[in-house]
Amino acid sequence: MTHYAIGDIQGCYRELQALLALIGFEHGRDTLWLTGDIVNRGPQSLESLLFAMHHADSVRIVLGNHDLHLLALCYGFGNPKRHDTLAPILQHPNLRRMRDWLRAQPLLVEDKGYLMVHAGILPQWSAEEAKTLAAEVEHALRGHHPRRFFNHMYGNSPDAWSPDLTGYPRLRLITNVFTRMRALHADGSLDFRFKATYGDMPPELHAWFDAPDRRHLSHTVVFGHWSALGYCNDPQKRIAALDTGALWGGCLTALDLDSMQAFHQPSFQTPHRHAPAA
Repeated sequence: MTHYAIGDIQGCYRELQALLALIGFEHGRDTLWLTGDIVNRGPQSLESLLFAMHHADSVRIVLGNHDLHLLALCYGFGNPKRHDTLAPILQHPNLRRMRDWLRAQPLLVEDKGYLMVHAGILPQWSAEEAKTLAAEVEHALRGHHPRRFFNHMYGNSPDAWSPDLTGYPRLRLITNVFTRMRALHADGSLDFRFKATYGDMPPELHAWFDAPDRRHLSHTVVFGHWSALGYCNDPQKRIAALDTGALWGGCLTALDLDSMQAFHQPSFQTPHRHAPAA
């Protein structure tokens, strides 16, 4: 049995199938970890979502910001965006089943010394604290009143963690950390504007994984979301970044979590010179 983690698919289903052939993946023997953003902007969002659902026994996913955007639209919140490719899902006769399956998925997966999230983990959170906080949002998503969560999900405030946060501001901050975070200010608050490459980061910001005294170094964090960062497997920082921009003409990346060997499937999408951040 081999455990593979794969970066953001975002509807690039052809690339996913080619990558699975490249690594010789076998359902029932091997396991896939998908770092979130299964859907949106790529041409086959519906096929990508159905793949994850149909192979739930061998696929583990975490929710990304685009997956949550789809769920919000399902419940009548948020606004469709120009580059969305979610219509085949939203118009599907089995939308409710797909919606309920997706909202039952976690924000964090922990196993084999790894923590998989979509975007990152705040440096002041230990692995156990991160799991507990993720469970708070998962409870709201899986409960009887998910509409209330999506009614309050969008927004950039609050932008700094405090254990004293309560209610929907607390859930919004936790959600933004796990699904949208890239850079932090010196005071630890989230910056939602920076979406460029690691080398272009201004001096007043730092990547979340460069923060001093990270409390979750007991685990390697596997994540996607930051396509401009690209592939980064850094044992010292205990991170494996896997979003390599398949959507924008880059590649789709799989990492063997046992051997730490990476595999890259070139994109079939038209390259974008100035790709918007995912």
